[in-house]
Amino acid sequence: MHRVRLEVRGRVQGVGFRAYVVRQSRALGLTGWVRNREDGTVEVEAEGSRASLEKLVEDLRAGPPHARVEGVDPRWSEGEARHRAFEVR
Repeated sequence: MHRVRLEVRGRVQGVGFRAYVVRQSRALGLTGWVRNREDGTVEVEAEGSRASLEKLVEDLRAGPPHARVEGVDPRWSEGEARHRAFEVR
């Protein structure tokens, strides 16, 4: 199973970013989670096909209309599936 862990920086809290991540991830057939971090970033872990994960990374670099994404740092890995759905933590 392909997996990516992302840290998204910029104006990404209070602008519907987590809901955007959930919508995009579910549309791409991915599983995992998204959460706000105390430092103002958003953290994402997603699993699925490499092509779908790459599309998610691309989508998150753009973000929803009211967000201002300054950076997306992906860390790629592979392993056994950890998630059964995509959720907000």
